Formats: sequence, structure tokens, C-alpha cells
Amino acid sequence: MSAQNQEIYILILMGVALALLLVGFIVTILFLYQRRQHRQEKQLARLKDEYEQEVLRSQLEIQESTFKTIAQELHDNIGQVLSVVKLSLSVLPLGKDHEAYESVQNSRQMLNKVIADMADLTKSLHTDRITQIGLPEAIRFDLESLRRTGLLEIGFSVTGEERSFEEQKGIFLFRMFQEMLNNILKHSKANKINVEVIYSTDNKFVLKVEDNGVGFDLERKQTSISSSSGLGLKSMRNRAHLIGAQIEIHSEPGKGTTIQVELPLQKENV
Repeated sequence: MSAQNQEIYILILMGVALALLLVGFIVTILFLYQRRQHRQEKQLARLKDEYEQEVLRSQLEIQESTFKTIAQELHDNIGQVLSVVKLSLSVLPLGKDHEAYESVQNSRQMLNKVIADMADLTKSLHTDRITQIGLPEAIRFDLESLRRTGLLEIGFSVTGEERSFEEQKGIFLFRMFQEMLNNILKHSKANKINVEVIYSTDNKFVLKVEDNGVGFDLERKQTSISSSSGLGLKSMRNRAHLIGAQIEIHSEPGKGTTIQVELPLQKENV
């Protein structure tokens, strides 16, 4: 091979090598750019999720503060007024033969019921009480109030040794339970419900609520464009997400509904 041909051959090899290096450089730059863009997208998504969680958390904290204020107002003001009215009725000098006697007695009975119902409502709204007595007892109290109406046959059980939650987690779980009851009363047409509270040995808390009502199409409910459809379910999912709980909803038309919330328990709570 002549020296000229060798030079041409070397130049061709150098050109190919440079072309390969250029292609490799471009591919590396594109890879690094895509990787950086992906990392930025993940960071933006994380920041967006954190922002949305913080907004939702703030909204729920405001809601709890409002519940607490309403409970205090009911107890301190309206409750006192009703108690004064009840006392006034009790001291009226009416004999059994008086024409207004029966009406006054009926009014006193209705007033007693209003005072009792308002006391129950106040206890359910007041977040401090929920924290003080514990989640199972708060659930038991609401179920007993419902049982007294005679509307539903109610089963309730607590399994395992009760463990404490962070205040926010306990309150959120209780509000989720109240939303489940509200949905049952408003939509299910059930006559039986069963509630289970489980503190498992593998550091998990489980809240399970079953009813024998009409059930519903879960997928249709979640994809409905109605502004009010599925709001209760969305509220429960939001609360579960904020405290790191998993929620499972099983329902079919005509086959009732089962909702289960599972929350990992920290080992120091054992």
C-alpha cells in the first residue's frame, strides 16, 4: 500500500472515529438532558403533591377548628338557654287538671330530647374529646346514639390491645368513620351494619365497616360528572392519603358495601 493510500486510510479512520465521538457526545448530552428533565419533572410533581397536601391539610384543620368552635358554642350558649327554658317549664304552677298541663309536659319531653341530642352532637364535634377518650370509645358512642334510634341493627367489636395515635391521625380516622355512617344513613337503605376495630399483632390498625344495603357501582360513582357524586368517598380518600392509610371500598348494586381502612402503627406505640 502506497504512502498516499495509507494517509487516505488513516484520514478516513480518523473521520469515522471523530464522527463516532460526535455521535456519542450528542447521545450523552441528550441522555443527560432527558435525565435532568425527568428529575425536574419528578421534583415539580413532588412539590405539587406536597403543596396540594398542605392545602388539603390546612382545609381540614380549618374544618376541625370550625367543628370545635360550633361544639363550644352549642354547649356554652344554646345549651344554657335550653336549660333555662327547661327549668322555667319545670317550675310552672300547673296542676294535672289545668288545660295547659299536657302541652307543657309534651314540651318538656321534646326539650329533654333536644338537649340530649345536642349533647351527643357536641361530643361528636369536639376534637379534644375524641383525643381524650380514644378512637374505639368515640366510635362506640356514635354507634350507641344511632342504636337508640332503632333504625339499624348494629354490631361492634374491638380486637387486640388499643394503642394511641397521633392526635391528627385519630381525628381523621374518626371523621372517616362518621362519613361512612353518613353515607349509610343517606344512601344505603341498610338495616344492618357491622363495625370492626382491629389492632393487629403485625403493627396495623384496621377499621372495617360493612352494611347490607343496596350497594352501588363504584367505578360509575368515581367517574360521575355530578358535582356532588362521590364527594364523601373523595373526602375519605383524601384523609387516608394525608395520614398514610390505605382505604379499600367494595360494593356492588344489591350486595351492600364494605369499606376498610388500614393504617400502619409505629413500633413505639406497641
